[in-house]
Amino acid sequence: METQKQVTKKLQRSVAEAIQQFSMIEERDRIMVCLSGGKDSYAMLNMLMHFQKVAPITFDIIAVNLDQKQPGFPEEVLPNYLSNLKVDYKIIEKNTYKIVMDKTPEGKTTCSLCSRLRRGTLYEAAKDLNCNKLALGHHRNDIIETFFLNFFFAGKMETMPPKFKNDAGDLIVLRPLAFCKESDIEVYSNYMQFPIIPCNLCGSQENLQRKKVKQMIADWETDFPNRNAIMMNALQNVFPSHLLDHNLYDFKNLESKIETPTTPN
Repeated sequence: METQKQVTKKLQRSVAEAIQQFSMIEERDRIMVCLSGGKDSYAMLNMLMHFQKVAPITFDIIAVNLDQKQPGFPEEVLPNYLSNLKVDYKIIEKNTYKIVMDKTPEGKTTCSLCSRLRRGTLYEAAKDLNCNKLALGHHRNDIIETFFLNFFFAGKMETMPPKFKNDAGDLIVLRPLAFCKESDIEVYSNYMQFPIIPCNLCGSQENLQRKKVKQMIADWETDFPNRNAIMMNALQNVFPSHLLDHNLYDFKNLESKIETPTTPN
């Protein structure tokens, strides 16, 4: 097994590559780091705090958690952890749990509605806190899984971009862990002994489609090592003219430069 130093360096290299490739952070940025209490967001916060110290530019970060008022949510865990870490933070309290439970039919998954409500609340919080950027803890596995979920079940080629602008156009959303493997984050999390908070709202649900896609990708990686890295490269190596989307490529006006010989009378 890799040492703590080895896996830390590996994650730092992957985050540095994402920051550089996608021009994520600039001088005087104020970044809201969304902290859920899961291993990924804890790792992301640590990585950004590291680069805040060593980067040749100055930028601010503020850790933000949305307390959705799930029954049994341990309210003291994150404030204690963040205070000890000596990082600026804010806990937002909003009872989205009740909204999700009221709106979701029995037996249906709550993830989609919960995600929309959480995203809207966090976008508003970023503006209230004068942040121009917001960081989410999605990693490489999330990006690949989302691509295949959309491909197989939604009929579209789309995934989670490492950097994008929100619909209102007033906030840049970042995914600094875009090149990080989930297995490395897991090892790092175990070394760091993060105070993990399970999501009682949806953590007990089985998202069957995502679970199957996750298993499919894991099986591929076992049978063909490094397959995940190849798929990640493919998402960065797109040829619109070799797909079928009329909105991306002008098939109608595509003409050969070879003149067709005229038929003699």
